[in-house]
Amino acid sequence: MSLTFTIVTPSLNQGSFLSDALFSVKRQSCDKVEHLVVDGGSTDDTVGILRRQSMQQGWTHLSWTSEPDNGQSHALNKGFARAQGDIVGWLNSDDRYRHGSFEYVRRVFASNPEVDVVYGDYTWIDEEGSTLRIKREIDFSQFVLFYHRVLYIPTTATFLRRRIFEDGNWLDESLHYAMDYEFFLRLASRGYTFLHVPALLGDFRFQGSSKTCCAAKQQLEERDKILLYHSRVLRQLSSPLTRRASLVCLRTCAAARRYSEKLIRGYYFDQIGSTASKFRIDTTHSPLS
Repeated sequence: MSLTFTIVTPSLNQGSFLSDALFSVKRQSCDKVEHLVVDGGSTDDTVGILRRQSMQQGWTHLSWTSEPDNGQSHALNKGFARAQGDIVGWLNSDDRYRHGSFEYVRRVFASNPEVDVVYGDYTWIDEEGSTLRIKREIDFSQFVLFYHRVLYIPTTATFLRRRIFEDGNWLDESLHYAMDYEFFLRLASRGYTFLHVPALLGDFRFQGSSKTCCAAKQQLEERDKILLYHSRVLRQLSSPLTRRASLVCLRTCAAARRYSEKLIRGYYFDQIGSTASKFRIDTTHSPLS
């Protein structure tokens, strides 16, 4: 039996980018998909877009709600709890999937029944959707996941088996900036299996209102608290000075591990001699009406 998909999209006042996210799901070659948009009570044109689009022919896969919530983690958990698909994706409302991603991921999961989380490569795009950079990632390393300053598992290009949520694993709703980091850290610590695939699966958008662009300091502060809680090595150090020095050392080692693997595999050469148009996605679509 073919594996089915549920895509959960948390949303709040991102109407100017939402259509890209919606159509990136709609255009997938895999036809067994449900798309759950959990809106937190947007005051822009988000609700109008969702209402109009869900009434169009061929959009029965789209389901949405709009009501106040307690933040992005809460919205995602509401969507994850409703998911019916075998494979669950987390797509923020300003990001998008690349063509053919679902069929590729479906084959990977079907061929690797022991794998719980599949993550791939992705691109950075600007507000207009033009490609800024290709981001190739490394094979899974729990050490790098724990200690590197950058979360190298991108939600935009990550898919999870629904059994993860059936086992009671949810996002920590007290977190607002690094909930993905804590979630993946917890899954890895509990023995769930991660697999990196060398395929461009999604596009991460840099735009002014995103948390990545406007809350980098808060993200790092939240990550440090999460790491201190989960790292047995750091918890055993009673001296704050020793703990800080050890963290710097561990982060340096994790960065060296990640960047050296990317260098050896030639990932940085993707940026040399390539043009944005070579990797740009066709974003042409019918106007939302």
